[in-house]
Amino acid sequence: MRVVSGIKPTGNLHLGNYLGAVKQWVAMQDQIQAQGGETMYFIADLHGLTEFIAPAELTANTIEMTATLVAAGIDPERSILFNQARVPAHSELAWLLNNVARVGWLNRMTQFKDKAGKNREGASVGLYDYPVLMAADVLLYNATHVPVGEDQKQHLELARDIATKFNTDYDSALFTLPEPLISAAAPRIMSLRDAAAKMSKSNPSEQSLVKLIDSDEVIAEKFRKAKTDPDLLPATMEELGGRPEARNLLTIFAALADRSPQDVLSEFAGKGFGAFKPALADLAVAKLAPIRDEMVRLLDDRAAIDSILERGAEKARALAAPTLKAAQRAMGLLA
Repeated sequence: MRVVSGIKPTGNLHLGNYLGAVKQWVAMQDQIQAQGGETMYFIADLHGLTEFIAPAELTANTIEMTATLVAAGIDPERSILFNQARVPAHSELAWLLNNVARVGWLNRMTQFKDKAGKNREGASVGLYDYPVLMAADVLLYNATHVPVGEDQKQHLELARDIATKFNTDYDSALFTLPEPLISAAAPRIMSLRDAAAKMSKSNPSEQSLVKLIDSDEVIAEKFRKAKTDPDLLPATMEELGGRPEARNLLTIFAALADRSPQDVLSEFAGKGFGAFKPALADLAVAKLAPIRDEMVRLLDDRAAIDSILERGAEKARALAAPTLKAAQRAMGLLA
C-alpha cells in the first residue's frame, strides 16, 4: 500500500489549513504505516505556477509549508517528503500523459471552470492542463491509494482513465489504478467573525482567522472575541441548527481535541460561551504553540529545510525513474 498526496504551497497558514489538511496527513502517516504501508507527501510547487506568483513568494511558501508539515508531525524519516520541482520525472511523465488524455476529458473538469470563471481565454494552459500533472504525480509512483475530498474525486477518476487508456493503447500493465482513500472527514473551519464564510487569509479582518504563527496571546484573544450568540449550549447537535457560530467553535474544539462534536457538547451543555470560549482558547494554545515554536525554529534554519527536501527528493527520484523509463520505452521513445 503506497499513499501519495500533494499540497500546494501557500503562505500564512491558518487553523483551517491545519485542521483541514495538515493534521489529516499526520494521522494518515501513522495509520498507513501501522498497516505496513508507505506514505509520500510532496509540496506541489509546480501546481503553484498555474496562476502567476512572484518567484520569491513561491520559494518562501514552499519553505514555510515544509516547516509546517514537519512541525505538525510529518516525519521525514518515516514518510518521503519532497517538492515536485526537485523530481523532473513529474513534468516529463505529465507530457507523455498529455498525449494519452483526451481534450473532452479535460473539458469536463469543473475546477478549471470554477477557477477561470469568465476569463477562460485569459487563463494559463497550466490551469487547464494541471489535472494531467496531478495524474502523473500519483501514477509515477504506482500509488495504490490517494486521499481525496469531494473536490478531488473527479481528478482521481481522470488519473484512472489515463492509466487505463495508456495500459490499453500500449499493451502494458505499467500503471496501477489508484483507489480513493476516504479518511475521517476533514472539518470545514469557518471564519471566527462570520461563520457563513470559510476561514481564509484573504479576509481583511485579522480577527477572522487564527494563523499558525500567532502568539499564545493573540490566539487566545481571537477566540475570546469570536462571534457567538447569547444562548446556552444545548445537549444535542440537532439543537445547534441555525447557530452557525456556535457550531463552528464546537467543530474547532472537537477537531483540536480529537473528540466528537457531540462528546464536547455533552461536556458543555447548559453552559454559555463565557465558559466555553476560554476553554477553547486554552486548548488551541496548548495544541498550536508547540507547532508554532517548531515552525519558527525550522524557518530559522533554511539549510535544514533544504536538506529535508533534497533527501526526500532523492528517494522519490529513485522510485520515479523506473516508471518513467518504462513509459518512455512503451511509447517507443527508448529502445
